[in-house]
Amino acid sequence: MSRATDEFFAALPARAPAVLRAPVTGTLQIDLVDDDHTDHWQVRISPGRAVVERASGPADAVWSSSADLFERLVTGCAQGVAAVLRNESTFSGNVMLFLVFRQFFPTPPGVRDPRETAREQTGRA
Repeated sequence: MSRATDEFFAALPARAPAVLRAPVTGTLQIDLVDDDHTDHWQVRISPGRAVVERASGPADAVWSSSADLFERLVTGCAQGVAAVLRNESTFSGNVMLFLVFRQFFPTPPGVRDPRETAREQTGRA
């Protein structure tokens, strides 16, 4: 498991109050596959709260990804929804948990608000 992934999961509980504002509750299991080994993480999500543990068990949704892809997600070099749509990862269960969870991922490097770019092009402040 990469250091970036470990740090990402360790930071979730502290970041949850700012990120988890939607009234969504449930358990998301994340399975990270690396060759013939799978690491299981469970994230119990509720408004303003995330509880993380390395475990496998009953969950409202399961997201499977390669460990490499997940590292790219936690470093902002890939997008979760795009990865699922390209079939680079799989998801089953309550899709709202995935949509809420993806808010924890950083934006890609160099991404800017399009309104800011438009203001610069038109010369308006």
